[in-house]
Amino acid sequence: MANVIGVRFRNAGKMYWFSPGEYAVKRGDAVIVETSRGKEYGTVAVPPHEVDDSKVAQPLKEIVRPASRIDIEQEMSNREKEREAFFKCREKIRQRGLEMKLILAEYTWDNSKILFYFTADGRVDFRELVRDLAGEFKTRIELRQVGVRDETKMIGGYGICGRDLCCHAYLSDFSPVSIKMAKEQNLSLNPTKISGACGRLMCCLGNEEEVYEEINKRMPGVGDTATAPDGVEGTIISVNVLRETARMVVDIGDDREIREYAASELQFEKTNHRRRKKPKIDLRRNDQKEAKDQAIRNAKAQAIQAAMERQKQEEESFGGGSEQGDGKHGGRRRNRGRSGGRDGGGENGAPKQNRDQNKNRKAESGQSKNRRDDGGKRREQGEKPPREGEGGEQRRSNRNRNRRRDNRPRGERNDPAGNGQGNSQRGGQDQGGSVG
Repeated sequence: MANVIGVRFRNAGKMYWFSPGEYAVKRGDAVIVETSRGKEYGTVAVPPHEVDDSKVAQPLKEIVRPASRIDIEQEMSNREKEREAFFKCREKIRQRGLEMKLILAEYTWDNSKILFYFTADGRVDFRELVRDLAGEFKTRIELRQVGVRDETKMIGGYGICGRDLCCHAYLSDFSPVSIKMAKEQNLSLNPTKISGACGRLMCCLGNEEEVYEEINKRMPGVGDTATAPDGVEGTIISVNVLRETARMVVDIGDDREIREYAASELQFEKTNHRRRKKPKIDLRRNDQKEAKDQAIRNAKAQAIQAAMERQKQEEESFGGGSEQGDGKHGGRRRNRGRSGGRDGGGENGAPKQNRDQNKNRKAESGQSKNRRDDGGKRREQGEKPPREGEGGEQRRSNRNRNRRRDNRPRGERNDPAGNGQGNSQRGGQDQGGSVG
């Protein structure tokens, strides 16, 4: 067994255990102790008592001495200097334009270090700020980033109950708080009503959680069917956990009434209206680990089988269509080859004929351009260009023939019978007719 005392360095801070040694101290006394940061000024929160050696960290340090009047004055002086350091550091932050909010400045008891606590949305590069502060205070500087709950704990304030915040008054550590606690206590799920000054769920929701869980085990749930002592059966519509009463709707003749009974007088079957959770798998147990591995293997096999079936269906669909498609595409290629296509490699010579016609049209357009140029020169020389003579009638007949050919349906232009010789013969007749 070891004789220990509990020491705190801040209000509602973490508890540290020390050995009182040869000094007789009691709760509320100020002591000087040796820590990893050097000598610190603390207050005894738990008086000396005997505990098991396994419950405290070894080796257990002893207190240096009880605080004297000089030590207390030095601690008060440090608190005054912390205010000045806080305002100077905030000014440096404003000059540097850093996105951080300064919370608190703290001196160690021997003035060997100054700690600045701040909050920020992300990481902040404060290396230049540390250099400025070290040049200003001529001592070691340490900056620590904390969360919003730690910020509220350091600053303090009042809750919606009108009392000091629990975290600033007596809570040394933050316990996890969930929305399930608010549901268990039948509280409003409005975030503004169940959130504290820090914006998180109120820590006091966990204070009575165990009591509510114990009472709810003996209470019916909303929607359950219960039987009253007088034999009337109805449905529970609301419960009062603190009074341990329930209100239920009962049918009396043609009317319906709402009656209130004590939960201990009702006969009901407790049902769980909440969604059942899946059982957790303990990987330390070999049978559950093998079951999980087997489930993973089955899922992989099913995924592979489904992928193979999809691939087989695609191959069948594309395979059956590939033979037809090959014939169709091959037929297209062959038809394209017969008709000449765009490459001009046909059997009937139709593309060649089209190229000849295009050349003739270009030649005629060139002749017409030359004639326009000759007509312009003749106008400049005072001569009139010929209108009907010198091939005017032939040009007009060729233009009309081209118009008739362009206005023909597509099938008639490209051999509707599929015979290349007919196209060539028709083209020859047209040419012969135009020349004749």
